[in-house]
Amino acid sequence: MKKIVFVTAVIVSALSLSACVSTSNSGSVYRPYQTQNEMTVRLAVVEQVREVTIAQGNSGVGTLTGAALGNIAGGSMGGGRGSTATGIVGAVVGGIVGHNIESQNNMRKGLEITVRLDNGELRAITQDADEMFRPGERVRLLSDRRTTRVTH
Repeated sequence: MKKIVFVTAVIVSALSLSACVSTSNSGSVYRPYQTQNEMTVRLAVVEQVREVTIAQGNSGVGTLTGAALGNIAGGSMGGGRGSTATGIVGAVVGGIVGHNIESQNNMRKGLEITVRLDNGELRAITQDADEMFRPGERVRLLSDRRTTRVTH
């Protein structure tokens, strides 16, 4: 029973840490290097908005944690060579489960916003879906050398 409580605590801790790794792609969130820098402002009209999924990628924490916990759980079964074999199987299965859990936690809703600039050019910007945009709305594109965001 103590092993189960320990394993559960480690899984919860690892998933909490992996959630902290993700960065926001919101039009309202600025990273420190983006502050006190001049941005180019262009005006545009929204042509189309499409829902997308933004995948942050995996840090490997879920896979490693799952493999370690699977090894512990599998190794505690059986005796002698049997515990080694079940530990290996447990590590593989735990790694796959941990990877899948981390992948699911690192997905979030986004928007692909296609806009027509005043000069007629089309641009598409993808960002977190924390602000709604509708076709025909007038918006601003804020750009620096690395990032473009759409705002009202």
